Amino acid sequence: MIKVLLADDQALVRAGFRALLAAQPDIEVVGEAGDGAEAVEQARRLRPDLVLMDIRMPGLDGLSATRKIASDERLAATRIVILTTFELDEYVFEALRGGASGFLVKDTEPVELIHAVRAVAAGDALLSPSVTRRLIAEFAARAREPVASPHLNALTEREREVMTLVGEGLSNEEIAARLVVSPATAKTHVSRTMIKLGARDRAQLVVFAYESGLVRPGWLP
Repeated sequence: MIKVLLADDQALVRAGFRALLAAQPDIEVVGEAGDGAEAVEQARRLRPDLVLMDIRMPGLDGLSATRKIASDERLAATRIVILTTFELDEYVFEALRGGASGFLVKDTEPVELIHAVRAVAAGDALLSPSVTRRLIAEFAARAREPVASPHLNALTEREREVMTLVGEGLSNEEIAARLVVSPATAKTHVSRTMIKLGARDRAQLVVFAYESGLVRPGWLP
């Protein structure tokens, strides 16, 4: 069973998500939280596989709650998906940088929400929609001029190449086809790169690829 914690300050939103997810045979909603502090407390107590986290909540907001959960070693296996009303939301970028595995717009179709929960619980990041890559590219470019990170020196040439392809939004299968290697080999390279950079998951690799300048937004030289 995929254990899900719902964190949103609107009871009706939580009720809607609960009804949809609880109807799935492989998903269990184990708790609800109305603010960020409660979300952190419940995450530590319930150890969910996934937290659906609203950004704008009273008191401790979803961004701060995401950072707290992502930095807690006891919750290393817990993934966070940000819920937002706006696709191009600067706080979403900060959440991805802080450890979230992706984001969903609140009016996402039910079938897409269920797919997202299963995908993230399986270890994938929600990076396939082009809007996610556009958001990361836009706010990474705005944040600062990319600076070469000393951490890149720890990567092999192949690992840099793989991280660039991850940053461009390619799946392991697509990376394998591009490099003419097996999907298992591509996955190994991605995993080693994440370990060397201390990345929580694939989403943070994408953020790092942009912020380090390995990948540049299309409208910049």
